[in-house]
Amino acid sequence: MAMNTVGVVGLGYVGLTMAVTLARKGFTVHGVDTSPAVLDALAQGRPHLYEPGLDEGLGTFLGDRLHVASSLPARGVEAAIICVSTPVNPETRGPELGNLRAAARHVAERCAPDTLVIVRSTVPVGGSRAAVLPELLSAWGRARLAFAPERTIQGQALRELEELPQVVGGLDLESGRAAAKLFERVTRRVVSVSSLEAAELVKLANNCHTDLIYSYGNEIALVAERWGLDPLEVIRAANLDYPRPDLAKPGFVGGACLSKDPYILISASRATGYTPWLVGQARGLNEHLPGHVAERLVAMIRSARGSADEHYGRCAFARHRTVRTSIVGRAPAAHVGASGDAALGQVGHRLRIEQRVVGDDQRRIDGARLERTPRRAKRFGSGDRPGKGRAVAADTKVDGEQGVHVVGKVLQHPERMQLRKTPIPRPRTVVPLI
Repeated sequence: MAMNTVGVVGLGYVGLTMAVTLARKGFTVHGVDTSPAVLDALAQGRPHLYEPGLDEGLGTFLGDRLHVASSLPARGVEAAIICVSTPVNPETRGPELGNLRAAARHVAERCAPDTLVIVRSTVPVGGSRAAVLPELLSAWGRARLAFAPERTIQGQALRELEELPQVVGGLDLESGRAAAKLFERVTRRVVSVSSLEAAELVKLANNCHTDLIYSYGNEIALVAERWGLDPLEVIRAANLDYPRPDLAKPGFVGGACLSKDPYILISASRATGYTPWLVGQARGLNEHLPGHVAERLVAMIRSARGSADEHYGRCAFARHRTVRTSIVGRAPAAHVGASGDAALGQVGHRLRIEQRVVGDDQRRIDGARLERTPRRAKRFGSGDRPGKGRAVAADTKVDGEQGVHVVGKVLQHPERMQLRKTPIPRPRTVVPLI
């Protein structure tokens, strides 16, 4: 018997795109979130995050086939898809699965034992069995459980949810078949694997592979720099009509998934007694490069514009204890940030490097922020695929804000930049994506 009523627990990026897609495919969808700000925005038909097509989807289905609330309906749903955030601890880098357990408890409280529960949140291998299954068994005594990873790219999510193969792994054969049958109504192809754990590893393997691909481009940039070579020239020549995998262009590598999934895989692997050779090195290199480029960029600015005292100390904004340099124009993109948090692209953006005044002559990079031009927002992520060296959009927290960052080129020509100085405004409050 076909399932028609689906609950989506967690209306961040993964959950909201899934909810709209399910409604488009004819399901009655009950979306759940614990954030009053998110629920208020969605109730007004206003998505709290940007993704092409979400506005139209909410406008079409909200109140009809798509409903949002702080809890699942009392009558329950036939299938519940868990899409809550699974962050890593900033100190230990280990995954925190509290949100996942809480979501599973909520499903168990509101739904019947025959409800199909599908985990879509990224988890360590074994996470669904360790964190979700006990909550369901405690309440129901039995469970129908599957894992179906989200693998879309921002800017393409609604299209890719219908076009990408959906991997599904079940607790048992019946659970796997039920989840596969649901997703057969959503996407063109379902790939069934043997277990929950196999499906969980698929997600981590995909994202860690992407992180590794980009890290090699960054490695080439650092090597080329030592010889005074242009890494983009080297990479273009290496890729041209060469029938092997392309080298990625160097730049910022981050976002909600790539900045944490390698740590989740490392943590899960170490629990089995194995430490991955490549995954941690790739992530470490990608986190190192932006800080390296930021230091180089500031040195280049000072070299092009004079000493730090001339450029900063005697400016009109000297009364501000913090000043900000804006780099505006069509300069080749620079990727900067104290911890991999900003980039500049040739798409009408402004890169701002914040510096804290700590003395008459001493200043340090305090952070960096990329601000997008709203009228160009829909261009983000269009046509981009990992490994081809094109721009890839990723939402990343920067100095307390959400910025859309674009992977591009390492800065080569400071003489093409325009520089201007402005005081730093008060930070804005931004709803997290996940």
